[in-house]
Amino acid sequence: MAECPVCGGDIPVDSDVIVGELLDCEDCGSEVEVRALEPALQLEEAPAAAEDWGQ
Repeated sequence: MAECPVCGGDIPVDSDVIVGELLDCEDCGSEVEVRALEPALQLEEAPAAAEDWGQ
């Protein structure tokens, strides 16, 4: 388990998680990104996806 950086809720994390992987917080609905694995798992709120207008 890891702590959601937005609400502090528990986020289940698989043992094979990789940097850049996106996880969902079931408590608040936020999408968080794995930023580092060592020395400790670090999560950050994922940036909102920009709309692609085909330009």
